[in-house]
Amino acid sequence: MRTYAALLRGIAPSGPNMTNDKLRGVFERLGFAEVASVLASGNLVFRSERTDVKALEQRIEDALVADLAVSSRTIVRDHRDLRALVDSDPFRGMTHGNDTYLTASFLKHPGTDPGVLPERLDPGTRLVRYDAAAGAVLAITDNTAPDRARGFMVWLEASFGKDVTTRSWLTVQRVVRKMES
Repeated sequence: MRTYAALLRGIAPSGPNMTNDKLRGVFERLGFAEVASVLASGNLVFRSERTDVKALEQRIEDALVADLAVSSRTIVRDHRDLRALVDSDPFRGMTHGNDTYLTASFLKHPGTDPGVLPERLDPGTRLVRYDAAAGAVLAITDNTAPDRARGFMVWLEASFGKDVTTRSWLTVQRVVRKMES
């Protein structure tokens, strides 16, 4: 069996159908094993014998609508790809904090290579790199800058469409640790 992370877009803990218990229940009804939540923002880890990631994403999206009336884009990543991303230490020497926000934006359709990344998209965002294996764009946001991340989000959607979900680097690390526990 393989270990996967499901990163659900637009899940907020304040929604009545967004509780971790209900989300885990959907995954368990789909027959996934060792289902666990990471934080309260739509990050779940699970094990499955299935290897077709696109089919897993579609099954989860369909079940969320059927079981909870929740329409959420689901991005599934294999443990090996996320572990390799974390091990690559893309933010070497940087610290995630109130002033400097380290992020990974995961793409639903990661096969699209953006080519050369612009160094800066707005006064507050610097792109670090595109990781093809993990299907993620890594960026650093200076939270003290005006209009931070606005240009980044516009560029992400123009380059990859709206099927993108962003996680803090700390959350990505927590997801990987949960996949390994």
